[in-house]
Amino acid sequence: MLILGINAYHGDASAALLVDGQLVAAAEEERFSRIKHCAGFPRLAVEYCLEAAGARVEDIDHIALGRDPRAHLGDRLLYAMTRRSPAGLLKGALGARDPKVHLGAALGVDPKRLRAVSHNVEHHRAHLASAFFPSGFDEAAVVSIDAFGDFVSTMWARGRGNKLEILRRVGFPHSLGLFYSGMTQYLGFPKFGDEYKVMGLAAHGQPELLDKLRQVVRVKDGAFELGLEYFQHHTKGISMTWEGEPRYGAIHSGLLVDLLGPARSPKSRMEDRFTAIAASTQAAFEEVFFEVLATAKHLTGASRLALAGGCAYNSLAAGKIQPKGLFEDVFIQPAAGDAGTAVGAALYVYHHELDRPRRFHQTHSYFGPAFSQDAIEALLRREQVPFETLADEDLISRVARAIGEGKIVGWFQGRMEWGPRALGNRSILCDPRRPDIKDIMNERIKRREMFRPFAPALPLERMGDYVEQPAPDPFMVKVSRIRPERRAEIPAVIHVDGTGRVQTVTARENPRFHALLLEFGRLTGTPVLLNTSFNASEPIVCTPKEALDCFLRTKMDVLVLEQAYLERGRVPGHDAGGAAAP
Repeated sequence: MLILGINAYHGDASAALLVDGQLVAAAEEERFSRIKHCAGFPRLAVEYCLEAAGARVEDIDHIALGRDPRAHLGDRLLYAMTRRSPAGLLKGALGARDPKVHLGAALGVDPKRLRAVSHNVEHHRAHLASAFFPSGFDEAAVVSIDAFGDFVSTMWARGRGNKLEILRRVGFPHSLGLFYSGMTQYLGFPKFGDEYKVMGLAAHGQPELLDKLRQVVRVKDGAFELGLEYFQHHTKGISMTWEGEPRYGAIHSGLLVDLLGPARSPKSRMEDRFTAIAASTQAAFEEVFFEVLATAKHLTGASRLALAGGCAYNSLAAGKIQPKGLFEDVFIQPAAGDAGTAVGAALYVYHHELDRPRRFHQTHSYFGPAFSQDAIEALLRREQVPFETLADEDLISRVARAIGEGKIVGWFQGRMEWGPRALGNRSILCDPRRPDIKDIMNERIKRREMFRPFAPALPLERMGDYVEQPAPDPFMVKVSRIRPERRAEIPAVIHVDGTGRVQTVTARENPRFHALLLEFGRLTGTPVLLNTSFNASEPIVCTPKEALDCFLRTKMDVLVLEQAYLERGRVPGHDAGGAAAP
């Protein structure tokens, strides 16, 4: 049985394919279109998923779209009639087309030729399914928190076996995700998806304005509400631009400026008051976030939590869940944002609607395209780039030595990661022991704000040596406190508050990356690498050509494409410019 899941006509368009209940392929459209967070129909991602399974579109049994325009239609109508609301509140609810029609149009196939049964899965049910069904938990509290989807911003459920029982929801216009997005915009970061910048900035300030922000968002009855006077999404709507660089339209109202002072304009100096506002924003978010989780505990009594929705990407909050003792175990979908609804919608149909037993346990995130060594070597010869082909043992030793010498390495192997994190298959790697490497990375490659931290990757078996309260995190979704005695050893991946967003790596799930970490540890005594995404002001690279292009236009020193090893000094027209050894 083939079930195609899609997230379409919203940011982070994506596709995923289940074959007999197992996830065989998943990818975001941006990796193929090269437009960050792109919306529209994920035609290229769908084509990849079908190719990965050796299937045709005519073979699909079910199509699951992670949105249902008719969900909560009564609530929408009531709100539109009783409140001053944007004209687009009901847009699409009454004229939604069959997902099969969209699929046929995108792929140039007559929909009448498609045997697939279409399903519209409510947005938050898709999020919940993406968290619970892959978690490996027999029973759990399941929570989805984001901006909005199908007129809802937050949903609680109990997951048990192959079913989800919806317990409670928070509807429009109240939204924890929209609160954070509005504050992100206020702080001078206007693009869709910029919230992670506020998380990085928050560590540089103190939550001195928390009391004021409790007027903007506040705990109420086990959930929360917005101070709606500080927002205008419910009166004027939110416009989003998706071409090139997605941006939000205005979210906050002028009263937020009256409360906090003038908003920061993009590229202006980061004043101390803005770091205090960022810290206060994070503190206000966490107050509400943990109230929502406490309610999940109260409603279910479960010892385990499965979490999704865009707010699950708040790694600062996510890293505090287990230390607070609310839940013994936590699974966070690595594609927790709207891209993940493609997987969730497919799983919801397979388990909840078709009543099939659970078969898929997500222990890694490598569901994207892979490329053969022959194809890579053909590319390099065509581009007239000199390279060596090395066996793994020689390659890993060479790369570990290069990193130890201060070189920056583009590391490309295996299947591309699903979700926004580079997890050792499309990564840029360097030495975390160097206190200057953050400046070097930003000057030569990333060109990003200096307050944003870089992340460490280390073998799972060594996590306890570096992390105060170790728990596996293969998806790099939680911030952990680094042991004080280790912080001076790896300064490039320690944030100003003594934390790091750690990725744990196992030999089972990523043997080559794990071997590289061990070899670097053998050479240096530190089995940790700085791991950041293989890109430079673009989506993470997908193909060897994109990796080569990124390598050539930046100042990386070494590029590894599977078994192929390239050094900058040997590439015609590209001088050696490596960092000095520590």
